[in-house]
Amino acid sequence: MGKSLGALIITGFLLFLSFFTSPSQAQTCNGLALPSNQVYSTCVDLPVLSSYLHWTFHQDNSTADIAFRKTGTSPTNWVCWALNPSGGRMVGSQALVAFQQANGSMTAYTTSIDSLGPSMRPGSLSFRVSNLRAQHSNGETLIFATLHLDANLLSTNQVWQEGPLASGTPSMHSTTGDNVRSIGTINFQTGASTAGGGASNSRLRKRNIHGVLNAVSWGILMPCGAMIARYVKVFQVANPAWFYLHVACQLSAYIIGVAGWGTGLKLGSDSVGIQYNKHRNIGITLFCFGTLQMFALLLRPKPDHKYRVYWNFYHYAIGYATIALSITNIYEGFDILNPEKKWKSAYTGIIISLGVIALVWEALTWLIVIKRKRAVGSADKYANGGTGYGHRTQQNA
Repeated sequence: MGKSLGALIITGFLLFLSFFTSPSQAQTCNGLALPSNQVYSTCVDLPVLSSYLHWTFHQDNSTADIAFRKTGTSPTNWVCWALNPSGGRMVGSQALVAFQQANGSMTAYTTSIDSLGPSMRPGSLSFRVSNLRAQHSNGETLIFATLHLDANLLSTNQVWQEGPLASGTPSMHSTTGDNVRSIGTINFQTGASTAGGGASNSRLRKRNIHGVLNAVSWGILMPCGAMIARYVKVFQVANPAWFYLHVACQLSAYIIGVAGWGTGLKLGSDSVGIQYNKHRNIGITLFCFGTLQMFALLLRPKPDHKYRVYWNFYHYAIGYATIALSITNIYEGFDILNPEKKWKSAYTGIIISLGVIALVWEALTWLIVIKRKRAVGSADKYANGGTGYGHRTQQNA
């Protein structure tokens, strides 16, 4: 049993470390032909949202002819590409927006993103844009423009995005998954670009760390610790080792879980305007329950104490509630972090494996307990002679 639980813990930890990796796009911009055989001197594959950027920089007048390409689009989506000299984030971006109207024609305009809930209405930018146009064909949208760049825009941050249309106007895009990873840097002169701005990369790392810590602690270690307490203690030879194993497992889960909870608080403070109320509220409840369990360990009455039965009820109720809420909140986190589907499937496999192990050991331990009670009953019956004669004889003696 111990080996099985240990293997599951190690497997789960290794699987969730894989959240730190991100898939690369199979297709490259070099293999994509632009309409009318247009040629640009530089192109880059943007790391997420199936997007690509082509450009030619003109040193003599500090302009850049660009073509932003987003594949896999539909007439019900808008796309945009932007520069943001103020930082690696959406707010402050100077954006080029395009989408298809109901009559099939394309609309392309500039807009400045001044908040997390922008109007996305046409407006001027901090730099001049000319020759702006867009087209949609074969499931992809392209935005063409000439950017008149100031010195501070030659090497800066870039942002790209997609979202749904509502009544013919752009509405809020998703705030999870690739939609929050679509930030990078660009140098028009050298052709260099990076995936993810500094702030975005830091936030993404924190999100991944938050997910890994909580999945391993609340989602794997905590159930394993409960299983040790329920099943291992049935074996007399494991007493009191089961207790120390249980405490070590739950204490480790709590310490790692508090670290994960702390990263969640930091993420919340760094993401003003973005809230996941259900996930946050369950997380706060879990922290409170876990802390109560730590205090319960310090206030645990002795086994023969008259209040021990009430303590047992409290400890079991809070413990099982914590496990149920932990698993629920981990799946909430999957929906927010939006990793590859295989990682959610991997965690589901771990939970199912733990459930199967629990069912098997539940049956085995009940058989052991019933057999032990029968053995004790038979011994008492033999000692008392069945009719009570033995008992009276002992009394007389």
